[in-house]
Amino acid sequence: MAAPAVLGLLTPNAAAAAELKLERVNHYARSHEQVTSISQFTDLRPSDWAYQALANLIERYGCVAGYPNVTFRGGQAMTRFEAAALLNACLDRVTDVTDTLKRLMAEFEKELAILKGRVDGLDAKAGELEASQFSTTTKLSGLATFVVGGVSNNPAGEQVTFNYDLQLNLDTSFTGKDLLRTVLRAGNFDGDRNAFGGGLSTLEIAFQEEGGPDVVGIDKLFYQFPLGSQFTATIGGRVGQEDMLALWPSAYPSDTILNLLTLNGAPLAYNQNLGPGVGLWWQQNGWSVSANYVAANGADSSQGLFSSTSTGTSTVQLGYGQENWGLAAIYSYVEAGVGVPGATPFITTQIEENDDNTNAFGISGFWQPAKSGWIPSLSAGYGVNGSSGSDLRTSQSWMVGLQWSDVLAEGNSFGMGVGPINSVP
Repeated sequence: MAAPAVLGLLTPNAAAAAELKLERVNHYARSHEQVTSISQFTDLRPSDWAYQALANLIERYGCVAGYPNVTFRGGQAMTRFEAAALLNACLDRVTDVTDTLKRLMAEFEKELAILKGRVDGLDAKAGELEASQFSTTTKLSGLATFVVGGVSNNPAGEQVTFNYDLQLNLDTSFTGKDLLRTVLRAGNFDGDRNAFGGGLSTLEIAFQEEGGPDVVGIDKLFYQFPLGSQFTATIGGRVGQEDMLALWPSAYPSDTILNLLTLNGAPLAYNQNLGPGVGLWWQQNGWSVSANYVAANGADSSQGLFSSTSTGTSTVQLGYGQENWGLAAIYSYVEAGVGVPGATPFITTQIEENDDNTNAFGISGFWQPAKSGWIPSLSAGYGVNGSSGSDLRTSQSWMVGLQWSDVLAEGNSFGMGVGPINSVP
């Protein structure tokens, strides 16, 4: 026997029979007003599969009805009339909630309008900032250093000077793993005088453009990008030797002061030659190998990038480092004319003016405590160099530096170092 296809089709006798049960249905529908917690049903247990769903309906909407004997009878079939009555009760609850919300919205109409106006204003400002922002991929950082000082052995007497060095770094990334760095720099240090003659130019931060004091120029411009997971390549029209080393083997000083103590005790090997260059380094499990070439005259068409007068340095460094210590050995072939910051005037004259090519070797390392305290970081380095000139055959250098972090207050540093340079004919 086939069942009716549509449940809504009732015979007159069935309809009459259903009408007789309307009182019971209405009572069923009204009984939900008395149910405020699922615990009121005596036949429901937390182990029932729909227990949590029923609890949520009661607590949130009060939309669950039971029978007069405080039972739910979850396994009993529901008639269409009972379902309609229960649905009607739920709709009444929704209507109640809607009316409550309407009353609240009407009561706080002014406040909501003010908040909406503020949100719209913030959206407009955010859109304006987004449209006028400098770049979504470029970060700007800067460093301004002021120096007040003088040198007592100045032939003209003890003259106190006030100098500055300003650096602006623009770091751009296109993929999140690469780096395009542009460094703008200006200063007013007299580069023609050095600490041995009475000036302050041997300070690491001593800078002045060739055009004179207060002239802003491009100090560095290079692009660095990964090659696979272990190699990093660097190419630049104005890049420093130190920019292409995977490891810098010194923790002294955190803020550079003198070039001699900055260059790991080996100022010829770590000579900071600057110009067009290219480099490649490899890193894995703390180990690193770096190789690079920089030509100070590489942008001069009359000198060339790889000629005998390009004033170039070729560098190879092997290093191993962890979070708080590192060690490196370096070799640099320094062509005649390369500037050697931090070296004595005698060595500087031999390298820069007497057409001496130099083989420079260095070994250096550092250790620093995991937390700041009474124990300082320790950095040390040694360099030995062999030159081709008649006046200078071998020169040696070394440095030892100690530095304490967060002295008296967070961010303060205190350090001491020593690093003589000796030449051996």
